[in-house]
Amino acid sequence: MHLPSTLQQVFDLQHQASRQQVDVPALVRKERLLRIQKILHEHGTTLAAAVQADFGVRSPQLTEMADLMVLRTMLSHTLRNLNQWMRPQRVWTPVHLLPGTGRIEYQPLGVVGIISPWNYPLQLALGPAIAAIAAGNRVMLKPSELTPHTSAQLAHVIGQFFAPEEFCVIQGDTQVASHFSGLPFDHLVFTGSTAVGRKVAMAAAQHLTPTTLELGGKSPCIISNDCDLDAAALRIAHGKLLNAGQTCIAPDYLLLPRGQEQAFEQAFRKAVAQLFPTLSGNPDYAAIINQKHFNRLRNLAQQAEAEGAQVQWLESAAQPSSSAAPGWGDAVQRQMTPALVWNVHSGMAIMQEEIFGPLLPVITYDRLDDVIHAINAGERPLALYWFGHDDKLRDSVLRRTVSGGVTVNDTLMHVAHDNLPFGGVGPSGWGAYHGKHGFLRFSHQKAVFLQAKWSPASWLYPPYGAKFQRIMSLIKRLG
Repeated sequence: MHLPSTLQQVFDLQHQASRQQVDVPALVRKERLLRIQKILHEHGTTLAAAVQADFGVRSPQLTEMADLMVLRTMLSHTLRNLNQWMRPQRVWTPVHLLPGTGRIEYQPLGVVGIISPWNYPLQLALGPAIAAIAAGNRVMLKPSELTPHTSAQLAHVIGQFFAPEEFCVIQGDTQVASHFSGLPFDHLVFTGSTAVGRKVAMAAAQHLTPTTLELGGKSPCIISNDCDLDAAALRIAHGKLLNAGQTCIAPDYLLLPRGQEQAFEQAFRKAVAQLFPTLSGNPDYAAIINQKHFNRLRNLAQQAEAEGAQVQWLESAAQPSSSAAPGWGDAVQRQMTPALVWNVHSGMAIMQEEIFGPLLPVITYDRLDDVIHAINAGERPLALYWFGHDDKLRDSVLRRTVSGGVTVNDTLMHVAHDNLPFGGVGPSGWGAYHGKHGFLRFSHQKAVFLQAKWSPASWLYPPYGAKFQRIMSLIKRLG
């Protein structure tokens, strides 16, 4: 565990280095990114094993797809485009400032702090770091205490490849995270719950530290009347059950046309069986991270049932998988059976809290306006999903709702697009990164105006008289 004094020492080291080398050339940035690429190549298997150890049950293939592949793609995209992103941008100059010219130059902010979560402990730790390093910054990373094996392994490999003044990992509990968020970073990134995000923002505000908050919320999934239910159910089941629902952009609740309840239930049950022929002991179906979170999910379902909801557990008909490893222990008991939750209402806890598990509440609707009203009555979500083929209806929903991002006729996919920003809005977060958006987020966009040798600006100097009035009249007409 890092003590507050050690945190301050590491921060001071990075802060001093960032001020001594303000200009960070593209070659230096790329070389640092290539070191991360080498970490993934040489230590990816070890890192995936650490994630497995933290979850108890989570296959290396799931980590390869959801964490490592995303990072490799992000690195390739960044390395390919970094020279172009760094190039100063010439901007149009208004007539009254001619013949001067203007441009935007991109400079590192300095030291970027990253507090990452446990659900995708590699992607959501190294993803923001890639963007921050591409922008020329130093990085301090505080991974989650709920994934200690992964955090320790990250600290080990990053310590092998980077000097502390370049990129370092800070391990510790929530007390360490609290001290970490109070450091005077040049920018602070937090990914996690909205409740903790508020605390991080308040701590950062003490130093006027700008923040990027990637939070969560109630991401709706809308099915329209013209939807192919079998195709939609498979994609919804994948988005909902990936990592056992422990995904910030997972579909949180479903809006279904009234009368399609039975058809959707059958389609969803079929989809779950296709993705996970067995649940217990299946390494592809992740365990809930710990018993506390498992109990929280069980309580959500029980409270909803006590208040009139119908919880339909989708038990697997097949026998438990024989591939369960002896070392998994009680983690197999935390492989939570997926459930559809019917007859929910807005007052239930399951409709108030972000679920972060394999429970899918279903709300039936009669008119699309009811859908719009239901979504807009709540806080703005991190993601929204639309399934249907009527472009006018789709566009109406997108115009009349606000969400961090949208995927149409699938789930999760917008976050994998390197040219799309990833971020929330309001209580689901603020700020966005990925691709060029991350480079800009962690860069200072410095305005530079280059005055010409001859400039008409002196015509606007006092004393003001008839000549000044004529020039102002001309500027008004030209404007």
